[in-house]
Amino acid sequence: MLFFIRNRLLLAIPTLLVCRSSPSSWATWRLGVRSTSCWREEQSRGTPPVGARVRAGPAALVQYGSFVWGAVHGDLGRSYSNADRSVTRMIAEQFPTTALLAGLAMGLALLIGIPAGILAALKHNKLLDRLVMGAVLLFVSTPAFVLGPILMLVFALWLGWLPSDGWDSPRHAVLPAIVLAVRPAALLARLMRSSMLDVIRQDYIRTAYAKGLTRAAVIRRHALKNAFLPVLTVIGNSLGYLLTGSFVVENLFSIPGIGYESVQSILRRDYPVIQGVALLVAAIFVLVNLAVDLLYAAIDPRVRYEEAR
Repeated sequence: MLFFIRNRLLLAIPTLLVCRSSPSSWATWRLGVRSTSCWREEQSRGTPPVGARVRAGPAALVQYGSFVWGAVHGDLGRSYSNADRSVTRMIAEQFPTTALLAGLAMGLALLIGIPAGILAALKHNKLLDRLVMGAVLLFVSTPAFVLGPILMLVFALWLGWLPSDGWDSPRHAVLPAIVLAVRPAALLARLMRSSMLDVIRQDYIRTAYAKGLTRAAVIRRHALKNAFLPVLTVIGNSLGYLLTGSFVVENLFSIPGIGYESVQSILRRDYPVIQGVALLVAAIFVLVNLAVDLLYAAIDPRVRYEEAR
């Protein structure tokens, strides 16, 4: 097991060491239309354009090394457009909101998707199975920026049951959590159904029935554990999707999380904030997948055996 953990940690380190690049600069956006007139004026005086002077700085490799050194020490730089605030502090203040929203959505997806997939498998080719698969197809095909306005229109404007924006009370979290949870729940239901159908057709399941065990005992003791193994990977990927998918939802519902701040920073080309959030999301993906790999190995001894070979 220690050998398996060591290999996963060694693979996680180079994943986070990615290069930085940008098609345009903050200086270009900040100068705006003034850059053209300034360039003509300064060209007549024989001085370098103002944009070139603003963009002048260390080489890309030096900038990258400086960023990595600062990131290791918890310093992700200063925001260009937020009064020179620390990017680390901005992320620390806003990430709990995004994490709470993603956690609520993940819990809702698990509560809906796993039981729906199990019931669909147990009622294979019956009405319940067709209803679940129909709902899965619908929700997998519906993006958050389409489902969100529909729910806002129905539950906030027409019925007035829930607020449409803000983050001041638990009621504000209901619609965003539902919008985020729908797609992961559909994916989990589809995979859980497929995995359960594969497991309940195995020979050891027939042997369990032959021993006189009831259907409930066979499903609980033998089928669920083995059917749940492939779902672990989807749960990890779904958590990463929830953290990145919250960017759209937070802007749609005006939630003050890192998703909302990231989109605003992209529009302002506030590169240190974008870079810090990208590093955070990458680290979360790596840690979540590492946790899934370790949990997978703890549940299934075959994984540890293959790794040790």
